[in-house]
Parts: sequence; C-alpha cells; structure tokens
Amino acid sequence: MQLELDSCNQEYSVMYRIIFLLFHSSLISQIQADRPNVVLVFIDDMGWGDFSCFGNKEAETPNVDRLAKEGIRFEQFYVNSPICSPSRTAISTGQYPQRWKITSYLSNRDHNTKRGMAQWLDPKAPMLARSLQKNGYATGHFGKWHMGGQRDVVDAPPITAYGFDQSLTNFEGMGSKLLPLTMKPGQDPTKPGRIWEDAERLGEGFRWIQRSQITQGFVDAAISFIIQVKKKEKPFYLNLWPDDVHGPFWPPVEKWGDGSRRRLFLSVLEAMDSQLGKLFDFIRNDRQLVENTLILVCSDNGPAKGAGKAGPFRGYKTHLFEGGVRSSMVVWAPTMISSEAIGSINRKSVFSAVDLVPTLLKICEANAPLGMAYDGECLPEILLGKSKSSRKKEIFFRRPPDRDSFYGVSDLPDLAVRSGKWKFLCEYDGSQPLLFDLEKDPGETLNLCSKHPGIVKQLSEKVIDWHRFMPPDNGPSMSTNRKEN
Repeated sequence: MQLELDSCNQEYSVMYRIIFLLFHSSLISQIQADRPNVVLVFIDDMGWGDFSCFGNKEAETPNVDRLAKEGIRFEQFYVNSPICSPSRTAISTGQYPQRWKITSYLSNRDHNTKRGMAQWLDPKAPMLARSLQKNGYATGHFGKWHMGGQRDVVDAPPITAYGFDQSLTNFEGMGSKLLPLTMKPGQDPTKPGRIWEDAERLGEGFRWIQRSQITQGFVDAAISFIIQVKKKEKPFYLNLWPDDVHGPFWPPVEKWGDGSRRRLFLSVLEAMDSQLGKLFDFIRNDRQLVENTLILVCSDNGPAKGAGKAGPFRGYKTHLFEGGVRSSMVVWAPTMISSEAIGSINRKSVFSAVDLVPTLLKICEANAPLGMAYDGECLPEILLGKSKSSRKKEIFFRRPPDRDSFYGVSDLPDLAVRSGKWKFLCEYDGSQPLLFDLEKDPGETLNLCSKHPGIVKQLSEKVIDWHRFMPPDNGPSMSTNRKEN
C-alpha cells in the first residue's frame, strides 16, 4: 500500500511539474511577446533635408512621410561621426567610435593601418544586438555592415559574432550577401554589369541582384525573419540598413531621367522609400506588430556633395559642420508614443546615436552588460514623445583622420562639440576656433568667438580633453598643415 501511495505521489509530482513548466513557459512567452520589437532603419549618405517631410520639394518619400505623420519627427538628432563605419559603430555600441579605433570608413588592410585604425570592430564591443539577444530577443541584421570584412580583410568576424541570429549584407561584411548587378537605359538586359564581383570570395551564400532592387532584397529577408520570430513568440530587434542612397546611383532604368547626378540620386531615394514601404506596411497591417513595434529611421551621416542636401545646414559627409553630423530622424510606435506627440515635430531635443543603445535597452526592459559605461544617456521620455528635454552632457566629434581636406575645403576642423545652443569647432590644439549659436544661426555662418571668449575657453578645453582621452588615430600626421597634437 505504501508503495502504491509513493508511486501515486510521484505521478502527481511529475504531473504538477509538467503543469508548472507549461504554465511558466507560457508566462515567459507572454512576457517576451509583450516586450516591444525594434526596427532600426539606418540609411546611407542621406542628407537632413532629403525626406519630403523634411522639406525636399524635388522628390517624394510618402512611406517615410506617413511614419512621421503617425509618429514623431526629430530635428536635432546627431550621429557621432560624419562618415560611415564609425557612425555605425556608435549607433551599435552606445559608445564613441574612437574608443574602438574606428574613425573613418574601413578600407583595405594597408589603408586602415596608415590611418591608425582597427581592421574591424572588436566583437567584445557592447553591441545593442547582443544585449537584447541575451535578454530573450531574436536579432537580425539585413543590409550594409561596414564594421569589418571587405576588400583584403578576409579574416574579420562574421556579423553573427556580434549578437545577431541572422544576417544578410552587401560586400562590406562577412556572411551571406547580396551583390549588385547594374543596368543602364538601352543596355542588353541579358548582360548586366557587376560591382564588387571579387566579393564572392568573402563568404558563402552570395546572390546577385539588380542594384536598384537590393533594398527590396533586404526588406524581403527582414520580413521572412519577422515571420519566423512570430511563430516562436519572441520579441525581435532588426537592423534594416540599406546601401541606398550611397553612390554610385543605379535607379530603375525607367527612372534615370536626364542622367544627372542629382536626378539619379532622387530616383534612388524614391525607389528606396517605395521598397521600405513594403516592410512598414507589413508591420502596420499586422495587429500584433502594430501594437508592439518601434521603428526608427535616420541616416548614418550627411549627404555626398552634388547628391543629397542637408537642408539649411552647412557641410556634407566627412565634415563636422551640421550638414555632416545632423540627421533627420523619424520615430514610429503608435501604442508607445505619447498620444499628444503623434504627428508632432520635436525641434528642441538634442541627442545622438550613442544615446539610442541605453534608451532602447530601457524601453525593451533589457539589461546592459555588467559594469558597462555608455557614452550615451538613457532618454526614453524623449524618444517616446513624453519630454522635449535634451541629453545633459556635450556631444563630441573628431574628424576622420584622412579627411582634413575634402569637397573643396582645404583645412577642415579637427574637433567639434555641441553644448546647449553652442557649437564649437577647432583644430587638435584648439587653434582656428569657430563658435556658433545654433538657435540663431543653424547654418553656422557667423563666428562668435570674439564675443564670447569665456565660452570658447571652456568648450576648447572640454573637447581637447575628450580628444586626448580617446585612443588616437593618425589624424594629426595626416593634417594638411601637419600640426602636432
């Protein structure tokens, strides 16, 4: 009899454990499903004024414009470098890219060494994707990478080493990739051109696709990823980083117009918006996704000269002037954004790409790596339209080491800092100072150094101290006037 009771108790114990585990698993799944999904659309070489909702009268971007009408448009958002690879490092890690010795675009091995740069982003960097992955998120990267693995740098880590479950990229990353075919009006459609054909050796899983459709290829992969994740009832973090609108420009052949650089750029911009619209509509038309997804859209740096436009701002990509580092930003999250902020324009809040990592971790209820010190600040109230405050600390910038002279400017500023309404720029040693009041002079036309020597001294000391604290690159030795730091 005792044996029968013990056997019965064991059966009940097992049954209760199973019920508990099923209930616990269901509860965990529900908690995970309730955490917001995040989609970061990081456009390549687009100027502040290139979306039609930011003033472009020569092209239409209705899909992004609709996001802005249903979300928030931010006018004082900054990226942390005026050029590709370091800007991507900052938005991925929440830290200044100088910490990781990625201070210009990653190139071939010799070129990287000459500029005093790393060959790729150290996988130990505090990646947002990895932090979310460790906190139960599915993670995917679809699009340009450019943080290691291209040209002769064939031993870089794969994208999945940085906390991504899936990836699909272009030639500037390790892993599966889409490679561009090109087509001009009148060209034999059976004989397309090829760009970066040598990139086939950078990893298995490559596929050739018309350059004008590569954003669509990344969108289709992202949608497939979302469908897979939904079945697992997990939240997701997704990078959608188009090659567009970086030159050379290959729009659909019927959109070439007069073939001018500006016309080709505008046609690529419109095609990109249309292709991104498929992803936006997929999310918008799914009740579960529309109630629990945050979409952010911005650019990695300012426009190439003669292509995009930076609105009222001075400068282009590679410049530390506003045109090089200020990015248009649209945030969409219908159920998370303050109802009063939907459709609004935030012209006051000053914040930057490094702020997004701690901010998104907070919104996603995810833990940062133990003891991690971000350069970014946690600003969920700003991002979700509940505040128009700004980050408390200054935003610092250092030019790419190989870009002291570019786009016709023979001696570009080496350092810059944004502090409140003030923008200060100077050389490595503090010489050739420039001070602008961005509230009154967003175009940086009137140098106020002589009127505010105290502010010049204060900001000069801060930005030089920051510069000296960061790991060096070879910018000083590559300066046009060979200044010593």
